[in-house]
Amino acid sequence: MAARRQLARRRKALGYSQESLAEALRADRATVGRWERGETDPHPYLRPRLAEALRVSVTELDVLLSAEDGSRAESPEATIPPETPKTRPEEGDTDEMIRRDFLSLMSLTGALISLPTSDVGYRADEAPVDAQAATPHLWQVYGLAKAKRSVYPLVRDHLSDLAYTLGRPHPEFRHRAICAEAADLYQLAGEIYFDGNRYTQAAECYALAASASKEARNADLWAAALTRHAFIGICERRFRQTKPLLDAAGLLACKGDSQLSTRYWVAAVQAQVHAGLGDLDACNRALETAREVHHLNAPCPGGWLRFDGSRLDEERGSCYVTLGRLDLAETALNDALSRKLTMRRRGSVLTDLAEIGARRRDVDCLLSYGTAAVELAERTSSGYIGRKLEGLRGHLAPFLTDKRVFGFDERISSLSAA
Repeated sequence: MAARRQLARRRKALGYSQESLAEALRADRATVGRWERGETDPHPYLRPRLAEALRVSVTELDVLLSAEDGSRAESPEATIPPETPKTRPEEGDTDEMIRRDFLSLMSLTGALISLPTSDVGYRADEAPVDAQAATPHLWQVYGLAKAKRSVYPLVRDHLSDLAYTLGRPHPEFRHRAICAEAADLYQLAGEIYFDGNRYTQAAECYALAASASKEARNADLWAAALTRHAFIGICERRFRQTKPLLDAAGLLACKGDSQLSTRYWVAAVQAQVHAGLGDLDACNRALETAREVHHLNAPCPGGWLRFDGSRLDEERGSCYVTLGRLDLAETALNDALSRKLTMRRRGSVLTDLAEIGARRRDVDCLLSYGTAAVELAERTSSGYIGRKLEGLRGHLAPFLTDKRVFGFDERISSLSAA
């Protein structure tokens, strides 16, 4: 294969030596040289990182890698100048590129997870994945981020590291640890997609998380992945189809660590399904089971499992709104609102209180709580709050002759469009 002169030109135009580019990619300088001489191709897990370093899209990187001779490299179609608008995409295009690269990495790691392990060539001093520190830190970043999508690049980079590790020799015990880390990371990725109302991609993440958890032989992680998947069905009001998923999660949780809160979290989510099915007694039983989380002696670990009972009031209130028990709902939601909540959780509670106002035909209550929820959705770009507000619009029809309500409805519509 002929030398890829265009790849080398691009590197030099951005001020990289082969050594500095290799360092940025966590690769060997000799590897970069082989790419430029056309002797080898970058591994799939390195392509997104290489494209980012060269400030091109993955498609444009393919052009650079296919420029095998001088005439082709100099052609207008293949040339990518160092400082053109093409290399500085708009924010939305950048987000889309990150999402595409991330989905590609997920497919790659998902395939690697299922491969048989081999410790031939394994070195104990090569352990780039820290299963005890990496993803829990990302969960903290996610919790603090106003715009959840801003965490994409960090998750993508760690997933790239996991892909690299999965592609190297490692024994069975190391493979299970890596799979557990992958299951944790997939769930975080699913949360980001879920918050952006990208339910198809979120479902893919949760399915991969379940598969990785099974490989890791971790029942609690597996149950958590199924529970997060169930939230999609709840948001889409597919309660009857979602119930078996949570039943399976409950069985898995019972096989897990009794000192973790997994089984109580599953019960809290099951309560929402029972409420959707109109079964008040089953809903209350599930909520009572969830309350037993307060009897645990061990602290909540955080990360993929954050259920410590602090959300029970808002979850109870949401269930009672669904069941039409407005007095019970209002008491629980006001109790929740008196506590310190994340902006996303506060937006959810405010939307439920606005729905109570609409059902009681109390326009002032509807607008007071609803406007506060819209403001939070606008500040955070949270698709989750936006989705709940979109559901609230179904209760606004009787009040649209009121200019205030009409304006509020328009504001939700603009939020959904954005």
